[in-house]
Amino acid sequence: MSDTASLEPLTAVVTTDLAAITRGRSVAAKDLEKIAATGIGWVPANISLTAFNSIAARNPWGAQGDLRVLPDLGARFRTAGTGSQTPFDMVIGDITELDGTPWRCCTRTQLRRALEDLERLCGISLRASFEHEFQLQGQLHGASLGHAQSLSLEALRRLDPLAPRLMGALDQAGVQPEVVIAEFGENQFEVTCAPAPAITAADRSIAIREITREIARNSGLKATFAPKTAPDGVGNGVHIHFSFTDAGGRPCMFDPHEPAGLSALAGAFCAGILRHMRAITALTAPSVPSYLRLAPHNWSAAYTWLGPQHREATLRICPVVTAAGADPARQYNIEFRATDATANPYLVSTALIRAGIEGVRERLPTPPLVSQDPAEMTVDERARLGLHRLPESLPLALEALAADPTVQGWFDPLFIESFVGVRQAEMAILAPLDVGAICARYGTLY
Repeated sequence: MSDTASLEPLTAVVTTDLAAITRGRSVAAKDLEKIAATGIGWVPANISLTAFNSIAARNPWGAQGDLRVLPDLGARFRTAGTGSQTPFDMVIGDITELDGTPWRCCTRTQLRRALEDLERLCGISLRASFEHEFQLQGQLHGASLGHAQSLSLEALRRLDPLAPRLMGALDQAGVQPEVVIAEFGENQFEVTCAPAPAITAADRSIAIREITREIARNSGLKATFAPKTAPDGVGNGVHIHFSFTDAGGRPCMFDPHEPAGLSALAGAFCAGILRHMRAITALTAPSVPSYLRLAPHNWSAAYTWLGPQHREATLRICPVVTAAGADPARQYNIEFRATDATANPYLVSTALIRAGIEGVRERLPTPPLVSQDPAEMTVDERARLGLHRLPESLPLALEALAADPTVQGWFDPLFIESFVGVRQAEMAILAPLDVGAICARYGTLY
């Protein structure tokens, strides 16, 4: 009898915490539907876990309390294509109280409620897609990976069959991958997938990270999604593309009569994001090395601005293709660039939607459409356009969060206390390290 014949297939029931680490418990796959109604056990203090496997000393939970993680059987990702002996099988869950009611600090539930409010207050639904950049580390065939030309065919083919395996596994898991490419940085790659309803998009973000890591590991390599693996190295970002549909499922972000095709509704939504951007940066870029990436001339984001087709913009209006009669309305989307894989994707999405709702509710005008990089403007030019520098460090971002009662009001006070506690605990752990050591450490964690 083969070794695999005696292996019991497992399904991991998981949740992703404030440190953006996906954690959970595994059950026999054959028992999944039986346990779906009551879920697996969980602990409130788990939300205060840091990326360094410690519980933040300053947290409101202590050792008391019990919760459940209820698997969402519609958010199950399975593939036999990672190269492991047993299939990759992960189902994402919602954290609830023991009676099944939603837990106030479950980020997936927070996103669901934000989407319900978006539909109720604004009459629209949001679709999204997460693009992930990552780097490969280690040795290939007993030798260092070395360097291949940026964006080159060689950079991808020399790792064969890693890229085809990744594409196949993601497809089998239901992620709907679109491209896997060699990116600009050394041994850097990017994977994209098709747009989907916002919760599904965030779920797919988790699946992409975990499946990519497993395939790399089985190839003798390590995939890292860390925002910076070296202070002077290329940054690894997460780009969130989003668009709107109306109650009839029709796209409603594009208006050919408005500048750059941005509808008034979408303009107000973007204005709300930019108004609260300094505060929500703490939520979208929550690690110390995140701010090495959020700097001018990094093709990331450094100022609060909306830019048509500009890759330094926090909010980038993406191009549309009209060749062969393609409909621009069905392609039109905005790309949010000020986040990375140290952020919880449900929390990032919630913050963007809540800020956008504020803009629509207040009927804010569309922000200035800026084509020039603000870093190349004078202080007065930026002031006239209402452009502000994003926080330049995590402590400054946390100060901005504390100074914005609107953003804090979107969440339960215990959630804010837990979030800040995790960030402060991580900063304390990193305090003795220089910036190079911090980047290297995050390279091993993410």
